[in-house]
Amino acid sequence: MSNLDLKPVTALCGGDASTGPVRELMTGRSVRLGESTQVRRLLPNLPRRMVGAWCFVDHYGPDDIADEPGMQVPPHPHLGLQTVSWLHEGEVLHRDSLGSLQTVRPRELGLMTSGRAISHSEESPRSHARFLHGAQLWVALPDAHRRTAPAFEHHADLPVVTAPGLHGTVILGELDGAASPGTTFTPLVGVDLTLTERTAAALPLDPGFEYAVLAMTGSVDVDGVRVEPGSILYLGCGRRELPLLARTDSSVLLLGGEPFEEEILMWWNFLGRTDEDIRQAREDWMTGTRFGEVHGYDGARLAAPEVPQLPMKPRGRAR
Repeated sequence: MSNLDLKPVTALCGGDASTGPVRELMTGRSVRLGESTQVRRLLPNLPRRMVGAWCFVDHYGPDDIADEPGMQVPPHPHLGLQTVSWLHEGEVLHRDSLGSLQTVRPRELGLMTSGRAISHSEESPRSHARFLHGAQLWVALPDAHRRTAPAFEHHADLPVVTAPGLHGTVILGELDGAASPGTTFTPLVGVDLTLTERTAAALPLDPGFEYAVLAMTGSVDVDGVRVEPGSILYLGCGRRELPLLARTDSSVLLLGGEPFEEEILMWWNFLGRTDEDIRQAREDWMTGTRFGEVHGYDGARLAAPEVPQLPMKPRGRAR
């Protein structure tokens, strides 16, 4: 999915990852995506810009698109990151410059590694389900892998963890011995958790990771803090388990990873290390080089917004 903001703010990633457990509740901001999709942008956020290598989180829906075109994101470029498409309802048709054509359905992983350059489009199929509900997430690639060859993976059968009243699907990384087949380049984890009303559970965590939880549906107390759709709770590091209490039937995403130590610069759909990285990427996209071509999308590709006049500077996680 693209950042469609015509005046994108330069994201000075990462942030001051806590050395111990915290409870920092943050609200998302509403952003229009295309003609008919409104998203809640939870990362980057003013107080907290990254969680491990997770650097971008949009939550959208549930939206009734029975009489609407649904998601329509024209061809656009990506650089230096991975995109993670995750659905609870609906379908998204993915096309990319590698020639991939894949419909991603609920609880299936659509994982695109942009590496040195890729472009793609995302759209609701012409004949689609009534509701669309999901999340789009980006993962920053470390410097050693940011020029890797682009790739797309689709995994329909993901590992699960279960307990009374709890069902977890491991999107990326590993939780409690269940490991996702998705390719990762830094130690991280992403898990979709569904809890029935009044379920109390304690998840095992890696104390070397920092974590956050965002609500997809319902209401859950996460370490005593109420988390509902439209918010994300940053939890810091140093935790060995995480207590959860479902106030209603609920679904949440658990995101975590080793704090990302590198200085990076994220602008529009590009993640680089220098101002020149970003400016060159924009020029390459606008001149039709490097990012390839997406075939089959009925419409024009996105034009890149203008870059800031002043040089953009990378930042690390320490403020």
